[in-house]
Amino acid sequence: MLARFLAWLDGFQQRHGWLGFPLAVRQKYSDDQAGYLGATITYYGFFSFFPLLLVLTTVLGYVLAGDPSLAKKIEDSALGQFPVIGHDLKSGSLNGNALAVTIGTVTALWAGMGAILAAENAVNKIWGVPRVQRPSFLHARLRALGLLAVVGVGLLGATVLAALASANTNFATAWKVGSIVLSTSLDFVLFWSMFRILVSTDVPWRDLWRGAVFAAVGYELLQLLGGYYIGRVLERASNTYGTFALVIGLLSFIYLAVYVFLMGAELSVVAARRLWPRSLSVLSERPPTAADLAALEQRAGVEVRRHDEQIAVSISDQEDP
Repeated sequence: MLARFLAWLDGFQQRHGWLGFPLAVRQKYSDDQAGYLGATITYYGFFSFFPLLLVLTTVLGYVLAGDPSLAKKIEDSALGQFPVIGHDLKSGSLNGNALAVTIGTVTALWAGMGAILAAENAVNKIWGVPRVQRPSFLHARLRALGLLAVVGVGLLGATVLAALASANTNFATAWKVGSIVLSTSLDFVLFWSMFRILVSTDVPWRDLWRGAVFAAVGYELLQLLGGYYIGRVLERASNTYGTFALVIGLLSFIYLAVYVFLMGAELSVVAARRLWPRSLSVLSERPPTAADLAALEQRAGVEVRRHDEQIAVSISDQEDP
């Protein structure tokens, strides 16, 4: 009975793209073990946040010295609701320290570069780029530093616009809607560029816009929810519990943002290389489709480490590729 139902469901999703396509994207995400790749990116992203926070608080200590009106404006913003920062803002105990800026900046750059390298490895794996075709050790790190600056500025701008839309302010509704539209547009350009720059092979820009749209909309929703979380939840939390809420919320936010990014990359590959429909082998193996064979060949080709190495994939009772 179950076998007949699975056979019917498999045939149904293969005949209907509205169901078969997202299932193929999710299947490729699983094949690439993108969850583990995302965890690596999340680790470096999370690790780089607190050095940046150290730099921010130190810079604020310099900027706000002798300017109580500016301190009051920041205190009333979403930044003023952060545990520790918000408490020190209200008590006027923020101080500047050149050594803290130096240590925080160097550590943040190191961790941020690690996040970019992890993202580059993930995107290359998703696109099936053989290891032999990937950038050298030095080239990869120099490119990561440049991309880190571009991504940092872009994400900062998009986050500010989204924060204006989700913060509890007196801005008009039209301004908030405009902020969301501008933030989403900036996210789209940012993700579209990242998908193209991170992959170490020639991929046309037209093959990347679908994934960029998905990632931009998903990330914008995360930003709006994050702004609500900071403005509504952390605002009523004590300094101690607010710190735990910030850490857990931040870690969850980064992982979800990375998940959206990787799913956008997977969507681009599946659409560009027609890796669907896939067989629905959830509980038991089903007869493979042409997309199954193509996906398996791409997955195996990732491990090519020599220019004279060749890898072929075949399945029993199927023609030799």
